[in-house]
Amino acid sequence: MIRVLLADDQSLVRAGFRALLDAQPDIEVAAEAADGEEAVRRIRELRPDVVLMDIRMPALDGLAATRKVTGDAGLKDVKVVMLTTFELDEYVFEAIRSGASGFLVKDTEPDELLRAVRAVVAGDALLSPGVTRRLIAEFAARSKEPAAADALARLTEREREVMALVGIGLSNEEIARRLVVSPLTAKTHVSRTMVKLGARDRAQLVVLAYESGLVRPGWLG
Repeated sequence: MIRVLLADDQSLVRAGFRALLDAQPDIEVAAEAADGEEAVRRIRELRPDVVLMDIRMPALDGLAATRKVTGDAGLKDVKVVMLTTFELDEYVFEAIRSGASGFLVKDTEPDELLRAVRAVVAGDALLSPGVTRRLIAEFAARSKEPAAADALARLTEREREVMALVGIGLSNEEIARRLVVSPLTAKTHVSRTMVKLGARDRAQLVVLAYESGLVRPGWLG
C-alpha cells in the first residue's frame, strides 16, 4: 500500500485529491497538512511514501518544507511531488534543486496524478507534460561554470553516456533506443549512476549532469 500525505492550504484541493487517491486499491492518504510546518511534523511522525506538497503555503512554504524533508537522512525514502497552479511557476527550478522528485500542476488529469504517485515510489522522476524540456532549458540558462567533475571519475564511460542522456531529458525507453540496449539495461545503468553519485532520484541526476559540466547549454536535442 502506497501511503500519501497531502500538504495544501486549500481544504477543497485536499478533499479532491483524497477522494481520488483513497479510491485506489494500492493507495491510501495517511494524513493531511494545511501548512508547511504541519507537513514536516506529520512527515516525521508518519514517514509516508509520497508527499504531495503545494509550493505556496503559510507558516512554511513548500520549498522550505521540502528542503527540511530531503535534508533529513531519516526521511530519505520519502518522495516529494510539488504541486502548483501554473506549469511555468518561477519556483519549479528551485523545487527540483531542493530535492523534489516531481512536479505537477493542480489541474493534472486524475490518471496522470495516479501515475505520478506510483512512478515516484518506483524511483522515477515525474514532471507534467511539457515541463521537462522547459525545465532543462532553465537549467541551461542558469548554469554557471561547471563544478569540479571529480564525482564523475567514479562512473564508467557508459554510465557517463547514460547520465548525459538523462540530462537532456530522455526516458529509459528513449535511452534504450539511442544506445540499442533493452529498457531494463538502461534503467540499471541509470540506477547505478544514481547510487555512485548519491543522487536522491532522477531529477537530481539532471541537476548533477549540468552542474558537473557533463551536459551544457544547447545540448537539448
